[in-house]
Amino acid sequence: MKNPMLYMIEERKETGRGGIYSCCSANAYVLEAAMESGLATNSPVLIESTANQVNQFGGYTGMRPADFVRFVNGIAQKVGFPKEKLILGGDHLGPLTWQDENEAEAMEKSRVLLHDYAAAGFTKIHIDTSMRVADDNRNTRLSEETISRRAAELCRVAEDAYAEYQRSNPEAPKPVYIIGSEVPIPGGAQENESSVAVTKPAEFRSTFEAFRKAFAAKGLEEAFSRVVGVVVQPGVEFADDSVIEYDRAAAKELTDSLKDYGGVVFEGHSTDYQTKEKLKEMVEDGIAILKVGPAFTFALREAIFALEDVEKTVLHNSGIVLSEFRETLERAMLTNPGNWKKHYHGTETQKAIKRKYSFSDRARYYLPDPEVQDSLNTLIQNVNHAEIPLNVIEQYLPIQYRQIRKGKLKPDAESIIKSAIKEYINDYLIATGYLPAAISV
Repeated sequence: MKNPMLYMIEERKETGRGGIYSCCSANAYVLEAAMESGLATNSPVLIESTANQVNQFGGYTGMRPADFVRFVNGIAQKVGFPKEKLILGGDHLGPLTWQDENEAEAMEKSRVLLHDYAAAGFTKIHIDTSMRVADDNRNTRLSEETISRRAAELCRVAEDAYAEYQRSNPEAPKPVYIIGSEVPIPGGAQENESSVAVTKPAEFRSTFEAFRKAFAAKGLEEAFSRVVGVVVQPGVEFADDSVIEYDRAAAKELTDSLKDYGGVVFEGHSTDYQTKEKLKEMVEDGIAILKVGPAFTFALREAIFALEDVEKTVLHNSGIVLSEFRETLERAMLTNPGNWKKHYHGTETQKAIKRKYSFSDRARYYLPDPEVQDSLNTLIQNVNHAEIPLNVIEQYLPIQYRQIRKGKLKPDAESIIKSAIKEYINDYLIATGYLPAAISV
């Protein structure tokens, strides 16, 4: 069975068009929305987890790689999404989570990480060894030789783990690899910025050749032929209340350099909140893998807040216990500030606004909190069992109101939440060629 990522690469070779977005989320509503959109457009769905999100110790989700596979497959079964169109990826796999340990310890844990991802059936592997570990020189940039050597060691582990997985899954496609690491901070910048530096073509070429040489030294030439993408910084970023948009003129020298590397595309991280026009330009220019995560949970949170406004409008003074979702979420974030404190700065008022509305959406880390989940369940139950007038839905959810009027959307809370997420997903499907540019709601 051919790796589904290779179809995108072949299409670009033949037509110069085609791309795919990567859904970087472990939220069930987001994943359901992505798969439902995939069914509606006959498109593959790429879902990725990061090394600190899912690893052999559970990560911040509490899931190991095999757990995440079962979680995603369970959603696919619920939605009816075909397994052959589902791609699972591992992002920033390497010493990311163990940078405070020496190379021997950090790389040993990284080897276990790569083994567990490949042995669980992940078939898109981003090997990232760009970060210093404890015994690296803190005063100099980590050399490309060191980065590529460590990456080749981890690729060897992944290849062996794939062979192990294939013995019980003979139809499993070989993994494809992503290399490079010149990316924005995961989840968006910690400060608002006006610009970011685009990767220089010489740096891209140097990285590619260093990895080619290191892989060959390990006898991994065939695996290197499955390197389909290189992570670069194409000049995009977002922060609390700002978005740096793609400037194709500023990135032209970089994107033109791809012409010398047939079968390889660029992978762009932090593409959240780019307009569909900018996303389309990125795909046209060879940034054909678009990573996105916080934008989808931002849409989720936005829809939940709107549904709470509906709930309060219709059910106040009804005697029904209201969800108090905003207050519950705020309480959880203040009780355990670890996931937002480094990211949100300013006055108390400014930080309160960011906890609710920041584009970096640190609120997503608190959605699994038991009290927050109970509050959300109460909200969904209240909305689904109340007589919600259409004019109230129109007031707070105008796009979903139009979809309901046209018979395209069920007027229940879960469908409304997923519809809001799909509004963002649609921009990526337009950019990658799975939806026409003009979408009528």
